[in-house]
Amino acid sequence: MVDGEPGKPVQVGILGFGNVGSGTFATLQENAANIARRAGGPVVVRRIADVDWRRPRPLGVDVPADVRTRDPYAVINDPEIAIVVECIGGVTPARELVLAALRAGQNVVTSNKELIAKHGHELLDEADARGLDIAFEGSVGGGIPVLRPLKESLAGDSIHTVIGIVNGTTNYILTQMTARGRDYAEVLAEAQQHGYAEADPTSDIEGYDATYKLAILASIAFSSRVRLEEIYREGIGRVTAADIGYAGQLGYVVKLLAIARDTPEGLELRVHPAFLPITHPLAAVSDVFNAIFVEGSSVGEVMFYGRGAGARPTGSAMAGDIVEVARNIRHGCTGRVPCTCFYDKPVRPMEDIETKHYFRTRVADRPGVLARMAAVFGEEQVSIASLLQTSAAAEEAEIVWITHRTREGGMRRALDRIARLPEVMEVCSWIRVEA
Repeated sequence: MVDGEPGKPVQVGILGFGNVGSGTFATLQENAANIARRAGGPVVVRRIADVDWRRPRPLGVDVPADVRTRDPYAVINDPEIAIVVECIGGVTPARELVLAALRAGQNVVTSNKELIAKHGHELLDEADARGLDIAFEGSVGGGIPVLRPLKESLAGDSIHTVIGIVNGTTNYILTQMTARGRDYAEVLAEAQQHGYAEADPTSDIEGYDATYKLAILASIAFSSRVRLEEIYREGIGRVTAADIGYAGQLGYVVKLLAIARDTPEGLELRVHPAFLPITHPLAAVSDVFNAIFVEGSSVGEVMFYGRGAGARPTGSAMAGDIVEVARNIRHGCTGRVPCTCFYDKPVRPMEDIETKHYFRTRVADRPGVLARMAAVFGEEQVSIASLLQTSAAAEEAEIVWITHRTREGGMRRALDRIARLPEVMEVCSWIRVEA
């Protein structure tokens, strides 16, 4: 590991050279002069490890032959490399390699949200024990600076709410469904053709990606350990064009939201589609853009907005972390920001969370149906705020309901009972409403 000698280059090694690795390398090369000024001296990429150097790179960057290697340990075992930049993704082998780098005395920069969400506490403790930095700004929001503002700029405040649109794929799909009135499956197929969605889109559309990011955001915002299994998760696969159409009529848009609140009863942690009022700042966030809305006791409302993924935006965040770590190396102050998860706050069960709810039913169009349904809602303490009835077909009606704030457990029981009424043909959909 290099010392803090003024003017001596800080050497960097990159593990993985796909989108993020290419974007990071390109940013470091193109902005080398400014980076050197900001970091207090040159930052030089000494070695890049990748399993396949024959595949085309997204930005067409040219890597000299003497910088390339297929062996990640050629980076980790190089005593001149002070910063290891992990761009592999996933947990295996990324976790093993990051731990090996830390144990070799190397600082680490990563954008790997799954790794940080699942093993961040372990990695931060390892870095702290060795007086090293581990930085991961790019793991949430791509190029949007949000984690460092939460950790530093807002460190003196008490943050109580974080709500984010943190997955560009699902936001693009929902935006296209809203703008063009098309169904989910059709828009997903188109998104895959354009490269906005993966061939296997499960991580995005089922909410896993957003859940990883919410775990990181909440742990930093609330200074508490957050475990993935404690976050309620639901994807967008059941959202239909009809639901989005009704949302528009009622003054809402549909978004996949990552929601975290610090309440006296415990943390509220959930990822799911939601009706969001068109007046909310997040409602205008469209296509592949991300945004994170934060509320603090002193600062009030703050929103961070920008491109949430991609080689360039994430590469920008990674380069920013590299500059910060290089500064710390030069000043001999790495390891000054340990894990800030001081607490282990309880997490509220989803059944206890109160929200408004939208749901749509298809029923027999005859007298007494609404009265029988209303009786069930009353018995389960579900208060109806409004309803809209339309003719679905001969002798059928479609009823759209919006409730007042209601406990999740009562809502689930009510819908289960409603679905079993002989006059109810189908509970077509159910989406929570954020007001």
